[in-house]
Amino acid sequence: MDVEAQQRAELETARDVERYPVPDPGLPEHLPRLSDVDDRAADRATRQVATMFGLVPVLAVLFVVIYFAVPRDAVFLGQNAKNIGLGVTAGLALMLIGVGAVQWGRQLMDDHEMVDHRHGAASTQEDVEYVLRELDAGTNESGIRRRKILGYSLGGALAALGLPLIVSFADLGPYPTKRVRAATIESTIWKEGIRLVHDVTYEPIKASEMVIGQLVNAQPENLQEFHGTEYLQEKAKASIIIVRMDPNDIKIPEERRDWQVGGILCYSKICTHVGCPISLWEQQTHHLLCPCHQSTFDLGDSGLVVFGPAARALPQLPITTDAEGFLVARQGFTVPVGPSYFERDSRGDFKGE
Repeated sequence: MDVEAQQRAELETARDVERYPVPDPGLPEHLPRLSDVDDRAADRATRQVATMFGLVPVLAVLFVVIYFAVPRDAVFLGQNAKNIGLGVTAGLALMLIGVGAVQWGRQLMDDHEMVDHRHGAASTQEDVEYVLRELDAGTNESGIRRRKILGYSLGGALAALGLPLIVSFADLGPYPTKRVRAATIESTIWKEGIRLVHDVTYEPIKASEMVIGQLVNAQPENLQEFHGTEYLQEKAKASIIIVRMDPNDIKIPEERRDWQVGGILCYSKICTHVGCPISLWEQQTHHLLCPCHQSTFDLGDSGLVVFGPAARALPQLPITTDAEGFLVARQGFTVPVGPSYFERDSRGDFKGE
């Protein structure tokens, strides 16, 4: 029986060799780190980590200084000096936090091997208490309670990184004060005497050539003076539509009697909801429909909203004719054009009352 048992054991061993050709090597012998047995090495590692964390606020301050002190057009080694400075300081700050955290974990946190068994997704009260105990133990093992300078320096480093972030918000644009809004998004290039011209050809528009029911996409004649980004910005605000309707079929408020020419009226082309360009014209109803969110404006009744999410009437441009019979602006828009926003004071807008 002993011989048979031995033969069976040898057979099982041979099968295991075929199934698992590489034997389990086991875990190597655990060797202590130098910082575990030498306090001077541990202190040296602590100084290294704290120094790396301590340099982060310095780099954050340098980021702010470069942001405000270095001109945008300054050049260094053929590249934009400001971008190089901001990238180097912010990049080094993040790198020092990462390297410091790695050095902390490799040299100072507790160094022992452990096995964490899997468990179900639902946590019992015992599991919660276990996790809290382990968290407390992990905090002790990190050495942060004994070497408090690590926590202070890390906290200072992370807090200092907020400086570059906050300062960078200035690049989102100027603070939208009332004066800034009045000089930018709330103003257009329309002025008294500016001719109304076709959108593409820039040909001036004669009042006598427009027929009832016609809609024309138009621009101010002086838009041609702008180029690039400035051109696009001004066009986005100054775009208009011109329509001609039978004066007997439309409502013209007394205060707007001189804003039209024989039933020819001019409105902003920009929807007051979210700023989409609109020109879907219903001749019979005198309605102008925005294709984006279906806001509908009655151009025969001062551009008032009759349907949809828009909260304001389309701004109307006062127009007249010059000595040659061409349509010109009587003045600029009396209210800001474009979409609504929370700073927008629309209390002075016409409400058709």
